[in-house]
This record gives sequence, structure tokens and C-alpha cells, in this order.
Amino acid sequence: MTTGASHNGTSAVGVPVPLTALVGRRGEVTGIRRRLTASRLVTLTGVGGVGKTRLAFQVAATVVDSFPDGVHTVELAALRDGKLLAQGIAGALGLRGVSARDLHDVVVEHLRTRRLLLVLDNCEHLIDACAGTVDALLRAAPGLSVLTTSRQALGVTGEQVVHVPALATPEPGGRRSARDIGRFPAVALFEQRAAAVRPGFTVDAENAGAVAELVHRLEGLPLAIELAAARMRTLTVPEILARLDDRYALLTLGSRAALPRQRTLRELIGWSYALCTARERALWERASVFAGGFDLPAAEAVCSGDGLPREAVVDAVDGLVEKSVLIREEDREESGGRSRYRMLETIREYGREQLAGEDGEVARLRRRHRDHFLDLTVRAEREWFGPRQAELLTRRRHDHANLRAALEFCLDTPGETAQGMVLAVAPRHYWITLGSLEEGRHWLSRLLEAGPAADPGPAAALATRAYLEILQGAVEEALPILDEARSAAEQEGDRAASAWIRHHRGVVATWCQELPEAAALFTEAAAGLRALGDVGGATECTMKRALVAAALGDGALAARLGTECEAVTSAHGESWVGALTHFVRALAAWTDGDHGTAAAEAEARTAVRGLRPFNDWWDMAMCVELVAQSAAAAGDAHRAAELFGILHTLWKTIGGTLSAPPFLLDSHRHHESAVREKLGARAYDRAYRSGAGRPVPSAMAYVLGEEQADAPARVLTRREGQVADLVAAGLTNKEIARRLTITLRTAENHVERILAKTGFRSRTQLAVWRNEQGDA
Repeated sequence: MTTGASHNGTSAVGVPVPLTALVGRRGEVTGIRRRLTASRLVTLTGVGGVGKTRLAFQVAATVVDSFPDGVHTVELAALRDGKLLAQGIAGALGLRGVSARDLHDVVVEHLRTRRLLLVLDNCEHLIDACAGTVDALLRAAPGLSVLTTSRQALGVTGEQVVHVPALATPEPGGRRSARDIGRFPAVALFEQRAAAVRPGFTVDAENAGAVAELVHRLEGLPLAIELAAARMRTLTVPEILARLDDRYALLTLGSRAALPRQRTLRELIGWSYALCTARERALWERASVFAGGFDLPAAEAVCSGDGLPREAVVDAVDGLVEKSVLIREEDREESGGRSRYRMLETIREYGREQLAGEDGEVARLRRRHRDHFLDLTVRAEREWFGPRQAELLTRRRHDHANLRAALEFCLDTPGETAQGMVLAVAPRHYWITLGSLEEGRHWLSRLLEAGPAADPGPAAALATRAYLEILQGAVEEALPILDEARSAAEQEGDRAASAWIRHHRGVVATWCQELPEAAALFTEAAAGLRALGDVGGATECTMKRALVAAALGDGALAARLGTECEAVTSAHGESWVGALTHFVRALAAWTDGDHGTAAAEAEARTAVRGLRPFNDWWDMAMCVELVAQSAAAAGDAHRAAELFGILHTLWKTIGGTLSAPPFLLDSHRHHESAVREKLGARAYDRAYRSGAGRPVPSAMAYVLGEEQADAPARVLTRREGQVADLVAAGLTNKEIARRLTITLRTAENHVERILAKTGFRSRTQLAVWRNEQGDA
């Protein structure tokens, strides 16, 4: 499942960026746009492989200007549990770690006053959940429009169903020129994709007849055409046709209940399967157990053996990439980059079917899959307090669909819930940095309920579930679970769990402003973990003890404990706790009355820089709070107002019930009121909205002083400034081109560059900003 900020490569508007041009769908794009104007729910239906997803993304990219609050995409192919649909939508909307309220209600509240487009891709396997959720959201949010792709309609009132046809193909036979058949989209697609694997290939007088026959026999299905074009690496068009003939003859006994196009697609996939080597076929089948995607070490761990030696996996992967069975992507978030591979869902399903007849093979592979990701989880926990923290969390986030699949295996298989709890608990900070506190609670609740009725569950799992509830603000619900966890820890003799339960109670006491009690609990937790040799855990608890000391105004103790933590984190090359020690220093400077210097703000900024790679929005929000209040105390009212707006968005993104840390709430109210009075209500609201409307990367750059309030104005050229002003005046690209006597494409390029420079997601955001610049 990907969201508006998918790591797989997304545009600024939350739509995955295609690597190749969409061929032959101009009429469909226009028609669907018209349907979206007339109806708030449009569903694209059609056979697998017809291009519903690409078409939906193209439409979404072209209508983004009509939706002031953007376009948000939820890809559902890797999601198997309908109960997590709301979590996926929340993630796409940027609602990370939502509060303990019903998740559906949180999404509804977020959407109620917004005007945006939600794209749900691949709904067919979750049709009931999608239908119910979409119906409820549309009824509650009048500004919401939904575009879905599915092999069947949702059946929701008001739904406009658009059947996506295959690409038009020429009739085979007769004498037709290359130019004539080249006008057909199916031929254009084949030519484009074939040229990608055989540079210089074109449809000419010699091959025109064969190409026309081929795309006609493939019934114009884009996926089928692309698979056939991939064979052009080693075969000619007539050779492909000859093999296609043989394959059709072999598979004529397929299900007569299936639609002809479905049979054709299946036959083509079967033909591609037959062209693979034995090792490539083995990898294809076994890799179907992955969800979302996988890297080479995962393929080697899960798929090797029984005719596919571990050292041969890389060659088999290479062969499947060449044959377009696997799609290679590069993970640029990791140092040096890492290749990842995924299958189209139809390809994956075909591989799984080949395993279905093999006794116990699917179960064996699912176990190997679970074992691999369990091993990664245990290693990540073991190596957490060290230099690879950010990398470990990034890799785990990218394998989130596989984590879900492994957890499902543990729930489906008797006797495996204990392993599932390890997967769901470690590393401790995963659900926080993923922004999915609600999902972490979901899995832990299911695993705990699946255990023996007389067993309340392991102390560590109970404690983690309670901690996630605490972070969502559900303290009353969490405390009884913490009591259960404490009893379980005593019975199990689990000293580590006992120490972490004290830590969790310390967090509760801190947020309830019972600071002396919090100090005692963090001290006890640190001592308990230190006695067990858990240096990382002890240091984290000591850092939080230092934070409490700073909140109590004991700057000397906070500084001593902070220095102690920094020495340990530096020795281990650790970053996360190390970053938070700078927040402790910032808070100590602030509570000591050091408002007249930049010390508190500088330390808070340093903390933000350290936390940014972890996506730790919760702790970053606390840091931004001090930056905002420091700006206010220093008299920089406009900057403070923008920062208060950024804070509003951060806390909303987190989904908690807080608007500021409790120990800073009084001073927050004081400084916000003073800034509003100094600027006046109109100027304050304008600056506040400017901050609240910033995308997170732009917001963090502003917090860190990497971007000033008027930075976009300075980076625009004179011509770009003129274009921005015309966009703000409501002119279309065509009207801008006429006004400035430039081509339409030049106008489009100007607008694209302006959006990229300013970080805005839509023309509407650009227009608001440009108008505000004029008012300032």
C-alpha cells in the first residue's frame, strides 16, 4: 500500500509517477474527467492487465488542480485484511499514529471540511470493505471525490462505472501500410515497448502485417502486449506469433467460465512461464509468497533450495527482470541504494497457482518467509542501539507488506502466535516511526486474543500494546493492560519487561504532569535495564529522566544526565537518543529563563536534524514547539506565527489529542496570544495558514532555517514570477501561453518548475501563496 508520499516514486500530488508514457487513452482520460465532474464516485472496471491503474493515475494527475486539498492514493494489492483499509486511507491522508478514537471517525473528521480526490487502486479482493467505507465517507464528507479501480463495481449508490476497454487493434490480413496500423494504440504500445528492449525497432513495411496480427491476437490488452514485446530481446515478431499459436493450442482446455480476455491473458502468462528456465520458474513460483516487494537477500533466503541453489538466485532474478516478470526499483532512501523487485499482481497470482498443487509447498514457503522477516526483526532489535538505526527502520518500513504477511501466517498457523508477538513488538520504536500506532495495536490485539484463553499473553506484548495506547492518548484504557503486563512479568520472571513497564508508567506520569513520580519511575527503569546489560534501554530511560529534570527546572541535573547520555550514544554511534539529548538541553535552557539568547532554539533545531531521518514526528513536534516559542520570545512574531501553523499540522499528522506538550502548554498559550496581539488577527492568521499549509519537507526546512518565509519568491525567475501571478489570477496554461506569447508546452513547463521550486502540491496552493505575498 502506497500513499501520497510513497517511497516507490511519487509526484508532488500523491500520484505514482509513470516511467513510460500512457498510450492511446486520451479519449478515456477525457471521459473519466467528465464523469468525475458529474459524480463523486467513479469506478474503473475491466479485466486484469487492461491498464486500469495506469489510467486512474493519469486521470488523477490531470485533475489535481480541481482539488484544493490534493490527490491521495491508496494501493490495495498487498493488503489482505479489510480491517486495515481505514488505516491505509489514514496513511494516505498523512494521519499517522491516530488517536484512540475509532479510526473511521478520525478519517471522517479529517475529510469533512476538505475537498480532495481519493484514489483506491485494486479493490476487488476487498470489495465489501471498500464499498462500505467509500459509501460512509462520501455521505459524511461532501467535498470528497473517489476514483477506484476494481475488477467489479463497488455497488454503491451514485457510483459511475466506466469499463476500461482493451486498446484498439487493426484487423489482421490485407495490405496495410506501417503508417496506417501505427495509428492504432495497441500497435503504438508494442512499438514503444519493443524499442525499449531492442533499440531501433520500428513498425515498418516488412513487419507491419505480423505486428497487426500479434496485437489483434492479444486482443489489445496492454499487459499482454508488454509481455510479448519483452520477448523481442531474443525473438522476431513471426517467431513470437508461432510460439503463441503453440501455446494457445496447448491451453484450450482452460476454464470455459472465464472471460475470453482472461483466458488470453492467462495463456500469455503461461507462455512466458514456459519460456523461463527451470530455475527462473522456481523463483517465479516461490517469490509469489512475497507481498509488496522484496530484495535479493530475501529472495535468497526464502526461495533457494530444491533445484535453485542460493548462488543461482541472482541469475534467476536477472532472467525474470529481463522477461518483465519482475520489475526492478531502486530504494534511494538507503545509503548507496538497494535494488528491490516486485511482481504485477496478475503475475504473482499465476506463480502462486503453480504452487497450489504441490503438497505443503505453500505452507513451507510461508514459514520460510516468516522466518526470514522474523530474523530481520530480531537483528534490527539487537542492532538498534548503534550506527544503523535509520537504515534498519527504513528497510523495515519498505518491507511492511511482508511484515503483514508474516503476521497473518502466525495468526493462521496454530502455535505460532508467540513468534508473531516478537514480530509485532520489535524493534520497540517501529510503530512510532512508521506512524501506525493504531495498526500496531491491531496486530497485538489479534495476537493476544489468538493465544490460550487462560493466558493473558507475554508481558512484553501486553506492555507494548499499552504503550501504543498511551502514545495515542488512551491512558485510561492503557493502565489496566499495564497492570496485566506487570502481573505477567512477575509470573514469567521477565525483568526486562518489568523495567519497560516502569518506563511506560513514567511516560504517563510525565504527560499527566506528575513530574516527581515520573522522575522516580524513569530512574528505576534505567537501573533495571542497566543491571540486565541493556545499555540502549538504560540510556533512553536516563534521557527521559533528564527531560523531566529540565521540565522541573533542575537545569544542572538535566545537563549532567544529558552529558552522560551523550557520552554513551557517541560511543555507540547511536543517533535517536543522541538527538533527543539536544531537546533536553533546549528544554533546560528554556525553563532556566534563557529566552533572550538563541540557545534553546539552536539546540531544538539540532534535535530536529537528528530526528528527521527517523520520521519521529512526535518528538519533532516537541522540538518545533520550543523553536516557535523561542521565536516569539525573541520578538520575531511573523516567524513564530508560521511555526505555530506548522505545529498545528504536525500534531494533526500525529493524530494525538495534544496541541502542545503538557509541560509547555501554558507558555504555548501565552506566546501564541502575544504573537497574535502583536501582528493583529489578519496578519497572524495569514502567517499561521502559510505555515499550516506547508508540505512536511518544506516545513522542516523552514524550522531549521534552511528556507526563509520569502524563499520561493527569491528562487523564481522574472518569467516564473509572471507565470505565478497569472496562475494566481486564475488563468489556465493555455490562457497563460496566449497572454505571454509562448507555446502551451512552455507554459506547462514553467508551471511545473514553479511548483517544484516552491514545494506546493497544486495551483491552488501556489495561488494562495502568491496572493498572500501581494498582501504582505
